Amino acid sequence: MRKSFSMLALAAAAALAMAGCGDGGQTESTGDPSANGTTDTSDTAVHLTVGVSPVPHGSILRFVQENLAAEAGLDIEVVDYQDYILPNRALDEGDLDANYFQHQPYLDSQVAEYGYEFFAFPGVHIEPLGVYSSKVKSLDEISDGAKIGLSNDPANQARGLRLLEGAGLIKLKDTGGADPTISDLADDTPIKVDLIQVEAKLLAVNLPDFELSVINGNYAIEAGLSPSKDALLLEPGADNPYANFLVTTQDRANDPALVKLNELLHSPEVKQFIADTWTDGSVIAAF
Repeated sequence: MRKSFSMLALAAAAALAMAGCGDGGQTESTGDPSANGTTDTSDTAVHLTVGVSPVPHGSILRFVQENLAAEAGLDIEVVDYQDYILPNRALDEGDLDANYFQHQPYLDSQVAEYGYEFFAFPGVHIEPLGVYSSKVKSLDEISDGAKIGLSNDPANQARGLRLLEGAGLIKLKDTGGADPTISDLADDTPIKVDLIQVEAKLLAVNLPDFELSVINGNYAIEAGLSPSKDALLLEPGADNPYANFLVTTQDRANDPALVKLNELLHSPEVKQFIADTWTDGSVIAAF
């Protein structure tokens, strides 16, 4: 079986690096920019800088800022990031008070690789992973030699492989509990597909290059895809271990402002906002 490694990620690396060296994306800020985010007073809102993926995380957090934060004594600056690497790096370097873009398996992989000392609050929402195509209308049309795009980050790659295996497209070796990679295809896998690793954000952009692509919910939404309508296969939301959450550093796990922000993210108002905004089920509240 051929296992290819896409050069698409390499082509985009320089551009993403340049974006990361700039402002990290668009920002929205109000209130006193000199506030340090660690001390609250009776008449001054605590300023928090939070890094997000633009959709849906940024949309949810901006709803909190515009509708709930002031009454809770918070002023939230939202910083958009276009990749999955920079938000944790910025948090570790002290440029952010928290970030909101990732799930537990991805955070675990980042901690293992970079040694981050982070704390994760409970899950806020789930973005079901989906299998998409612009070439076929059904998974039954997939045959030997088909190219399938998968995320190149370990956590989401393993998640995608399990989704494909559950659909009967591939068979994985026993990894002893470790996350599978594209190297773990069993010899008797049903279809001899060509699995290609691609940077997560490029999978939707380069959808025509593959027979199938396994795309994260936020990138599918940004590309104008509807998970419930366009996905040939969609990850179930029930008991999903991939809920996205607010993350900060271990030493700020009990910071009153961040605890309050987490409470707002789990409020009935946010739950209703998610249900009203993503009526197609592409984003689901995890609480």
